[in-house]
Amino acid sequence: MSRRAEPLMPPTVEQLERELERERSRIRFGKALRSTIAMLMLIAAVTAVVVFAAPVLRIHGSSMEPTLQDGDLLVALRWIPCGNGDIAAFSYGDSVLVKRIIASAGDVVDIQEDGTVLVNGRVLEERYAVERSGGELDIELPFRVPSDTWFVMGDYRSVSIDSRSTAVGCMTQEQLIGRVVLRLWPPERFALLPDGNDVGEEDE
Repeated sequence: MSRRAEPLMPPTVEQLERELERERSRIRFGKALRSTIAMLMLIAAVTAVVVFAAPVLRIHGSSMEPTLQDGDLLVALRWIPCGNGDIAAFSYGDSVLVKRIIASAGDVVDIQEDGTVLVNGRVLEERYAVERSGGELDIELPFRVPSDTWFVMGDYRSVSIDSRSTAVGCMTQEQLIGRVVLRLWPPERFALLPDGNDVGEEDE
């Protein structure tokens, strides 16, 4: 004896509301997931740009005192040109040197017995320097800066080991990390660092 199929009952309002809520939840989850992924990708991109283009460096030692002190956190920018008087960071073996650019390619550097520095025959004013000192100097003077390099020195002349020493020599474009433009830490010394325009010259 055959059975007659019973007609399907339409869903109730409560069932429709539950199904609608499930669909809304699925859509919200999808949007939240896409938003989270997009935010993570943005953070990764910004981090990569900062690490590559604006590295943060920590000062170790006293060779740049009083301008920079041990423990200072600095920001260096890769895309800003460097010139005489600027503070710049360079890779040196497994370490980083932060020094002031004294002379550029083609300039002639001379250092007198009392530590006075001359570039192209003119005395540098060097208001930033501590103790005019020859320091560790074993290069032949006067010294012409080779092509595509910078002659660098620390502001604390008696303790800094820099381009005055053949062990360090001049810094190259390949070694350049960036021009130091900002001191982040400590908070009480937070400041933009002056560029080379603050380095004056005076006649002998």
